[in-house]
Amino acid sequence: MSSSSATVHPVPDALAYLAGAWSVQRELYDGGRTGSFTGRAEFRVGDGDDGWLHLEKGVVEWGGVTRDASRTLRMLALPDGTAEVLFGDGRPFHALDLRRGRWTAVHQCAADRYEGTFTVLSPDEWHLRWAVSGPAKDQLLSSVYRRVHEPDGRCGQSQEGR
Repeated sequence: MSSSSATVHPVPDALAYLAGAWSVQRELYDGGRTGSFTGRAEFRVGDGDDGWLHLEKGVVEWGGVTRDASRTLRMLALPDGTAEVLFGDGRPFHALDLRRGRWTAVHQCAADRYEGTFTVLSPDEWHLRWAVSGPAKDQLLSSVYRRVHEPDGRCGQSQEGR
């Protein structure tokens, strides 16, 4: 899933690019143990005045156990086409700037350092690699997002709310 040598695709407006539905394939590594996540992500305007939502749902396989998994992030659009990413409860997470097609975000959580590399490869595919290090952490999460084209020709719109 390496995207280090891939040609990048500049994105002038991060949220306009991300809008819609994406399939997600994620490889998980934690100190020698491996697993995976397979699911779907949706980027859409939130209810009320909360900006945008990044919703993920799927199935995680870890240590021979399979279970449902989900997460929600909030995203606030900025006038220059970038965005501020927040945890679901509103705490700051990181900035997001895809204008050059690649972005590295850093989030410090106590003694743990989260470094995320976003790489846009095309209008329909982007990769995200989170490396997490700390006194008790050695994790790598490598994700591939591919745009979902709905059967009725709508690109990445959820079937909900129609």
